[in-house]
Amino acid sequence: MTIAKKKLMGMKTFEDQLLKEYGPKGTPARDEFESKALAWYYAECLKDARKKAGLTQQEVADRIGKKRTYVSLIERGKTDLQLSTFILMCAAVGAQLSFSY
Repeated sequence: MTIAKKKLMGMKTFEDQLLKEYGPKGTPARDEFESKALAWYYAECLKDARKKAGLTQQEVADRIGKKRTYVSLIERGKTDLQLSTFILMCAAVGAQLSFSY
């Protein structure tokens, strides 16, 4: 067995790291991590869509009737985002939502 293969076999997966840091799925710590990870992901999507649309945070805030600081908090994943606000922000930046299951 080559040295490279031995190193690869000893590497941990992302799931291994999550288990070590936050525990198994369904535990409070893991649920909190996954919730924050999703908030960050959606915040990045909104920020990317805003920039692609050539809008400032202030322009988005004006379109949704909120303060610029609130839009900033959302884009940094620092506040809980209500679904209604998410929908408003998507419309403000011209993003299209889809839902599948």
